[in-house]
Amino acid sequence: MDTVDLETAAAPLPHGVIIVATPLGNIGDASQRLKQALAQAEVVAAEDTRRTRALAAALGVQISGKVVSNFDHNEEGRVTQLLEAARHGSVVVVSDAGMPVVSDPGLALVNAAHDAGIPVTCFPGPSAVPTALALSGLNVGKFAFDGFAPRKSGQRKEWLKSLKNEARAVCFFESPHRIADTLDDAVEVLGPARRAAVCRELSKTYEEVRRGGLGELAEWARGGVRGEITVVLEGAGDEEVDVTSLVSAVAERVAEGERLKTVCKEIAAARGVSARELYDAVLAARG
Repeated sequence: MDTVDLETAAAPLPHGVIIVATPLGNIGDASQRLKQALAQAEVVAAEDTRRTRALAAALGVQISGKVVSNFDHNEEGRVTQLLEAARHGSVVVVSDAGMPVVSDPGLALVNAAHDAGIPVTCFPGPSAVPTALALSGLNVGKFAFDGFAPRKSGQRKEWLKSLKNEARAVCFFESPHRIADTLDDAVEVLGPARRAAVCRELSKTYEEVRRGGLGELAEWARGGVRGEITVVLEGAGDEEVDVTSLVSAVAERVAEGERLKTVCKEIAAARGVSARELYDAVLAARG
């Protein structure tokens, strides 16, 4: 692209539905277009009206339009009202932090607006997903986003099994109350060596990124983790692994006193091979 057109934020808001990103935590990440949207929109559909009003006050913006709640449990019922407002005016959709629709409210309205031929546009800005991917230092040239990890251990393990041979990096959200259990399940299913990054409190004062094998991260998380959490799991390698090449690694750990079956299970999971085949290969090597 030879030239870039830079349009001023002073242009009036378009009519229709406008998806607007808000800061993840650092108020300095607020865009001029966010300020304009809050100041000029006829309707602001907010995940939490109090937080949106507090954000506007912190930005020195006076909201002139109507502010209505639009969250997980009422957004379906809001669609008709918001579509009518968007036909001839501007309806701004904001979540508590980051980009609406991406595991936040907004999808029902955006989907309905497209179907009704009502214009939909986006004022881009902060989002936890690309921020965590960039900070992870892992191979994220290709990635998938899986929203929140399943809450129950059984469902979570089934989901993790589906990622065992996933070549792309996978980004997902997790609660600070469940992150330790999720990482323990990941170690069991994917092995302790699979690399990942746990990113917490992105853009905030206590931002932290912990990188390493799942085993190392699981041990760290048992001490307690606070804040908003985004996890990046590196993709599985696509190279074929010869189980006989792993025999010496198993033998070393067994010589140090570990149980053969336990070692075979852990190494096999980490390298994506059959634990039974590795166990048999070790016994064969012993003669």
